[in-house]
Amino acid sequence: MELTQNNLFSAIKEVIIQSRLRVFRAANSALLESYWQIGKLIVEDELQGKSRADYGKGTLKVLSKHLTVEFGKGFDESNLRNIRAFYKVFPIRDALRHELSWTHYRLLSRLESEEKRKFYINEVIASNWNSRALERQINSLSFERTIAEPQKKDSKTSIQNYIKDPYIFEFLGLNGVEKNTERNLESAIITHIQKFLLEFGKGFAFVARQQYIVTDTSDFSSISFSTIIF
Repeated sequence: MELTQNNLFSAIKEVIIQSRLRVFRAANSALLESYWQIGKLIVEDELQGKSRADYGKGTLKVLSKHLTVEFGKGFDESNLRNIRAFYKVFPIRDALRHELSWTHYRLLSRLESEEKRKFYINEVIASNWNSRALERQINSLSFERTIAEPQKKDSKTSIQNYIKDPYIFEFLGLNGVEKNTERNLESAIITHIQKFLLEFGKGFAFVARQQYIVTDTSDFSSISFSTIIF
């Protein structure tokens, strides 16, 4: 019997996995609570000195230097601004969801509305999104497509808009500013499929990007083509 199929090995493996998961959750909860408390202290201190010009900016700069000397990386001025924004957006500590990581909350703190933040929090928990998945969904306007757009529709909206389904191709790496032609989109999709198939290694082959088959030669003006992608 192979080691991976041994009951003792499986039981020990599960114990290690669960213990590491508990350690991660405990560490994540402690990090969130400490950042929340730090943000609270920064905001309260800034409010006390609000009569002085650029008080908050100067405080964070000095504070960052002292904390970096004492504790090392993780307390640069940029992260302190993120911590401050985190507290401002989530001022109720007991409402924090510890299923979310600090990177989740850093992304959520940048969103402008509470409705949008609640939507993404629920989706992260329900769909088990990691921080990369959350960032991708935010950049692809998942909230706007799911919640905001349907709310804008009224009885006068045409049937075409109701059945219209958006396609999100951000994984292709196309320039979102420029208008992409159908040929560019087709080429990018095929390239993506090609890379995906080649990652499987043996047993899979990418024969050609396109093969055109003439299906009717009786009348050249009515020749139709079929595209085959392997």
